[in-house]
Amino acid sequence: MILYNTKYLQLKSTKSKSGKDWVYAHRPNAKDVVVILPLINNEKILFLKEERPPLQAEGISKYSIALPAGLVGDVRIGESVKEAISSELLEEAGLKADKIEIKTRKTASSPGCVSEVVTIAIAYISDYNIVSKPVSDDGVIVDRILVDRKNVYNWLREQEENGIALTASTLAALFYLSEV
Repeated sequence: MILYNTKYLQLKSTKSKSGKDWVYAHRPNAKDVVVILPLINNEKILFLKEERPPLQAEGISKYSIALPAGLVGDVRIGESVKEAISSELLEEAGLKADKIEIKTRKTASSPGCVSEVVTIAIAYISDYNIVSKPVSDDGVIVDRILVDRKNVYNWLREQEENGIALTASTLAALFYLSEV
């Protein structure tokens, strides 16, 4: 049952196995969500520093570290997951991939609260060449940071120690980087 409805998000209720009400968030107009790990010359990873109002509203953090990501089919009706990966990489990072490898299609960030799962892909980029001016995504993206692959875990620890939140999808994508 829909409890509250907006253009991009619904608050819904269902029954748990024991019959209790279970309330969760759902995206009604997106077929999927994509998260893209831009790997440049197999040496550097491009991260986004973002301002996310829910984290700020709850006093958790002003910023979060994320990867380029987006909804599939919310604006570009009928787009495929691979098309969304290419589009979001171009929009948020200004980059085109030489090769895209999908690593997983059903990563749930918080399955007790949201119905959303993400497709995680690695975008192999041979040359860090901005081909299109990246968007700020309505001011959400405040910085793009290239980090040496060998130093990524130390860098992420530093970000967290400085009060910056790390997104679960970013950490999940880094797990799949160990295969590369």
